[in-house]
Amino acid sequence: MESRALVAALETLVPGARVEALPSVDQPTVLGAAADLVAVGAALRDGADLRFAALIDIVGVDMMPRVPRFDVNYVLVATSVPARVRVKVQVDGDEPHVPSVTGIWPSAGFLEREVWDLLGVVFDGHPDLRRLLTPDDWEGHPLRKDYPVQVKVPVKFHEPLQVTEDQFKANIEQDRRVRGDQS
Repeated sequence: MESRALVAALETLVPGARVEALPSVDQPTVLGAAADLVAVGAALRDGADLRFAALIDIVGVDMMPRVPRFDVNYVLVATSVPARVRVKVQVDGDEPHVPSVTGIWPSAGFLEREVWDLLGVVFDGHPDLRRLLTPDDWEGHPLRKDYPVQVKVPVKFHEPLQVTEDQFKANIEQDRRVRGDQS
């Protein structure tokens, strides 16, 4: 299903929803409003001709200095007919908010936590929104483009080899013997 047909189906299933087709090279992409995300998600999952039953990824992108600053991309798969679709939501602000889709696709729980932890996009209604990849006492969100990088380590470009050339060759020969490969 192409993007325009998907938008037409969504406009029928969710009257008043703000959705539009976006150009894409890999899969149909639809831009939707954050306020309509849950209704559009339910229509994509439950629509008779759609049946996008699996959410396989949520990716957040900081597009600073563009306004709106953040893109949240949802990648969905229809399991009955092999098809994929990307639903994109754009939000702005220092603390952007998007409704949680855990009630539609339970797999969103982990993925929303990851996006919140790394980018600071708050998923309203998420049952357990807490740090996932950074420590609990971490300050800020490290994938934001304005995140202060404070690593002051001099660049090392003259590191000696860890093993000699003869040791390297011996390691390769030993690996070949273990694998039974004599090439």
